[in-house]
Amino acid sequence: MSRPTMFSKPSPARVLSCAAPEPRWRPGLSAQPFHSEIFAPADEASGAGLALALARDALAAAGEGEDTRQVLWVQDRAAIRKGGRPCLAGLPEDLRHRLIHVAAATPEDALFALEEGLKCRDLACVIGEIAGNPRALNFTASRRLSLTAEKHGVRLWLVRLDAAPDLSSARMRWSARAAPSAPGRWNPAAPGPATWHAELFRARTHAPGQWSLSDDAGTLRLAGEFDTDAAPDPVHLARPTVGRSLAARVHA
Repeated sequence: MSRPTMFSKPSPARVLSCAAPEPRWRPGLSAQPFHSEIFAPADEASGAGLALALARDALAAAGEGEDTRQVLWVQDRAAIRKGGRPCLAGLPEDLRHRLIHVAAATPEDALFALEEGLKCRDLACVIGEIAGNPRALNFTASRRLSLTAEKHGVRLWLVRLDAAPDLSSARMRWSARAAPSAPGRWNPAAPGPATWHAELFRARTHAPGQWSLSDDAGTLRLAGEFDTDAAPDPVHLARPTVGRSLAARVHA
């Protein structure tokens, strides 16, 4: 039996260890998990806003941007008390007429509504908001949500308000907070697009990382990557005067 040399083929284990690293997350990826969690403070609505932006990004990437199915939004009583109910006027126009809101009295009721919603394939997606770290939302309950979402093909974004990251089977886990918006193009003093500082601290298929994300007219983008062709450049709205002032041309 010959002894291995430095020119021998590498073992299977060594080959696997040299595999290419997992791709870095970015908006618009086609492969999106079915169960995600977003940890956010309750006093700034950053969790709900990012959940909605991620949901719309996933639907668009899956070719379901024109989906007309209902969206289920579930909140427990503590989440409603801390952050309020969804405001229809503040939602994207294509979602205002197809939102189903469930106000659950307890975290147990909210988890039940979320699981039942994930079983309904007539829903485009499910968004949930639960405050704190209730005992009902343990690893077993989280595992049930993951398995149900994957079995029925309905995605869930669960917002954890004022909560500490605990054990969970969520395939992607975010920490989010509000970030300053970029100044408006026409009026720097006007409110800018919704912007979040988002940290992906756990994911099955992506390395952890941090991003500044913005909602550009319903499209999730990395902050600073805006559509510069959306409006004409004001420089080209008037013809050049070829060296003469406008007053001189009028009185000529």
